Amino acid sequence: MELEETPTRLRSKPSWLINKAAARGHRLINDAMTAIGGRAYHFAILAALDEFGPDSQVRIGQRCGIDQSDMHTMLSELTSQGHVARAPDPSDRRRNLITMTPSGKRRLTELDATLSAVQADLLRALPSTERDRLAALLVRVLG
Repeated sequence: MELEETPTRLRSKPSWLINKAAARGHRLINDAMTAIGGRAYHFAILAALDEFGPDSQVRIGQRCGIDQSDMHTMLSELTSQGHVARAPDPSDRRRNLITMTPSGKRRLTELDATLSAVQADLLRALPSTERDRLAALLVRVLG
């Protein structure tokens, strides 16, 4: 259905528009990640490790907003692909410390480039200054 065919009262609601944009973004990201054998969660986990360094599975999941059952699955995938390593935390042997490997660093670069291309596609109607402004506004809405 075309946006113009949507009732004006509905398409004037930012929450409805955000929902529709998010659904479109999700589809584009899923398609792009599938094409390169990746997942958006892989990117999120590797990005957290890159920015904050080695951490526990629980803390990485909290930083990324990923449910713990999904975290376990994603970390198992990333471990089997050689992108992360699990080792006992020296300060608390009851938990594992997750570390990104050099292969994970390369994979993060690949996933980042793919997601950047998706962002460009999703927001192609906006000039870069408006894309930056939209991102800043959404951070404020979510903040």
